[in-house]
Amino acid sequence: MDLDLTWLLWGLPIAFALGWVASRLDLRQWRIESRQTPKAYFRGLNHLLNEQQDQAIDAFIEAVQGDPDTAELHFALGNLFRRRGDYDRAVRVHEHLLGRADINRKDRDRAQHALALDFLKAGLLDRAEAALHKLEGSAFEGEALLALLAIYERSRDWRQAQAVAQRLEAAEQGSFTTRLAHYQCEEAELAQKNGDTALAQRLLGDAVQHAPQLPRGWMALSALKAQQGDATGALAALRQLAQQAPQGLPLAAHALAELAQKTGRQAEVLVLLQAAHERGPSLDVTEALARLSPDAESARARYLNHLEREPSLVVATQWLAGETLSDPRAQKQVQSALEQASNPLKRYRCAACGFEARQHFWLCPGCQSWDSYPARRVEEL
Repeated sequence: MDLDLTWLLWGLPIAFALGWVASRLDLRQWRIESRQTPKAYFRGLNHLLNEQQDQAIDAFIEAVQGDPDTAELHFALGNLFRRRGDYDRAVRVHEHLLGRADINRKDRDRAQHALALDFLKAGLLDRAEAALHKLEGSAFEGEALLALLAIYERSRDWRQAQAVAQRLEAAEQGSFTTRLAHYQCEEAELAQKNGDTALAQRLLGDAVQHAPQLPRGWMALSALKAQQGDATGALAALRQLAQQAPQGLPLAAHALAELAQKTGRQAEVLVLLQAAHERGPSLDVTEALARLSPDAESARARYLNHLEREPSLVVATQWLAGETLSDPRAQKQVQSALEQASNPLKRYRCAACGFEARQHFWLCPGCQSWDSYPARRVEEL
């Protein structure tokens, strides 16, 4: 059979023409779609930059409706819902992503992590915990463990918190030695409340062994020994604090003075407190030195010595309490006014969030940061 070249000569131009027309149609359709979807997407970004979250959400919803298969738009929309506090809608968006069979493993883990954050922000700790456990072995495992640690700390589940902190340290996610010692101190407090002093003493012994630089362990151990009637052992624990964690000595100054009087070792403790005072004046150390002074004049001399080194309304108020004004009738009013003005200066302040409190906290009740309270009063900061 002979090949008819006529059909070939006609067929090639026709095939070329049909291919060109098809490509132009596809290109035109692509241009139409690319003009429609990004317009809403970029409008949403513009609203975000202008901090107009409600308008940004509307724009992203429009973009998602135009292209429901776009995972990135779903992530952006879910994050916006969460930031706005609309946790139910954020959960639905991320659960929709998890229900899709066409997304890859990376995006699936990302959606699982976002869903866990939705539950966490909404305060649904049990559901957040379950969602975070599903991230084991993923690229989000480190972040999931940190979130689990925060959950266990908020729920005061110190055993679980300890296990997670040990996993994080083994994964080289940072040093958790001090935090682990805090957990042991928390467990020791619970053991004391339950009457198990032997367990409390063992836990505190482990805490000071693993984190001797943490004042809390020494202070708790001293308080336990004092409760058991062992004033000498309680004093020895605070002397260890002065050596191992001198930054925390102001927190223990009052207890040091009290134990010194109970054990008759005032001279020994005076030397220790005086050395701390020489390194840097402290309201609590000065108060302890004044308490251990043999008479009122010596105590007032301690206050004057502090004022010579560092101005202080708190110390000046304490010094003036021993003075007699030229008008005795004004004594009570003046002293009361000075005490009222100086009381706010005796508070402790969190260095992370600025939350102020009359007592010192190891864990800030405001921002949940550990060791964010300096051992010094507001006036000394």
